[in-house]
Amino acid sequence: MLLWPEPVEAAGTMGRPQARGRFGEYGGRYAPESLVEACREVDEAFREAWADPGFRGALARLLAVHAGRPTPLTPARRLSEALGVQLYLKREDLTHTGSHKINNVLGQALLATRMGRRRLIAETGAGQHGVATATAAALLGLEATVFMGERDIERQALNVFRMRMLGAEVIPVTTGSRTLKDATSEAMRHWVGATGDSHYCVGSVVGPDPYPWMVREFQRVIGDEARVQCAAELRTGVPDHVVACVGGGSNAAGTFAGFADTPARLVGVEAEGGAGAARGRLGVLHGCRSLFLQDDDGQITQAHSIAAGLDYPGVGPEHAHLRDLGRARYVTVTDDEAVGAAVRLARTEGIVPALESAHALAWVIRATGGGELPAGSTVLMTLSGRGDKDVSTLKELL
Repeated sequence: MLLWPEPVEAAGTMGRPQARGRFGEYGGRYAPESLVEACREVDEAFREAWADPGFRGALARLLAVHAGRPTPLTPARRLSEALGVQLYLKREDLTHTGSHKINNVLGQALLATRMGRRRLIAETGAGQHGVATATAAALLGLEATVFMGERDIERQALNVFRMRMLGAEVIPVTTGSRTLKDATSEAMRHWVGATGDSHYCVGSVVGPDPYPWMVREFQRVIGDEARVQCAAELRTGVPDHVVACVGGGSNAAGTFAGFADTPARLVGVEAEGGAGAARGRLGVLHGCRSLFLQDDDGQITQAHSIAAGLDYPGVGPEHAHLRDLGRARYVTVTDDEAVGAAVRLARTEGIVPALESAHALAWVIRATGGGELPAGSTVLMTLSGRGDKDVSTLKELL
């Protein structure tokens, strides 16, 4: 028996947020008083820029000539044959810097320049957002300061080196779990004293308004491209299922935005130990109201994932809203399943995925074996990043 409800196409799904930056009951601007004005300035600047054809054109050119867009839609032929479905990969791993993060960062870096800011502040877990931030800063002549948990610095040493080689200052975060949540907290604290000359370049669809909406719009290029590519490649024009991994959820939000108004079923795949959408409760963290892992006293609990980019105890507010609408379904995958999926993709298609992306593939493999994905289904999966950064982790396990 299949577990799929009919997809819901709510009016205005994945359009502009409601008043006060809300997606249903989620979102908002829960920022310290010292950051309220800074968030308002970012909101105003983004609205003006996004309505300006000159800004949009400059971003489109950078995405093409620097990031390498459009990224291809690759049929996973051998794996599709083995699974009994038609699996297509949206290849964000082939962008410059190796992940979808560059799409958002180039947009925010251009915005920062437009606002007269001279430095980018960022948080990073897997390091890909940090690398993208350092890359954009070098390209546009900006300074970059990246906060990264001590634990993530150890397991993502390659990306730490890349950031420093690009000229960024990488600041270790030694508090709490020493992972992405704590890096985000430190970056926001640092921004409090630097709003005059610095722009906080949030890496996912989290944070105070307008960041969840703004980051989704900068990542929408993934879904918009995939929509056109699927129309050309598929007999039905639209895939039956659209699948992406979810930490905070930016690659998934960008992908889903291209298909929210279609019959495609949207699936977000979280880490078993960081399942904000699947198991979280209503709370406030890092400036927004959403779903977070919490104890009985309402304290945020520690997340865990072998993939540093999914090691976050919550989910972006728009994902929480999509879950409540029934427009997207959120499932979880274990570390072992993700590692197995990474190996399988490498050995069937010659592609080594990031461990974050491997979570999405692991669910596809499990769902085909368990009957949730019927034989012959068409599946679009966003391959959000390449696996170079995870080689040392995989080497220890295989």
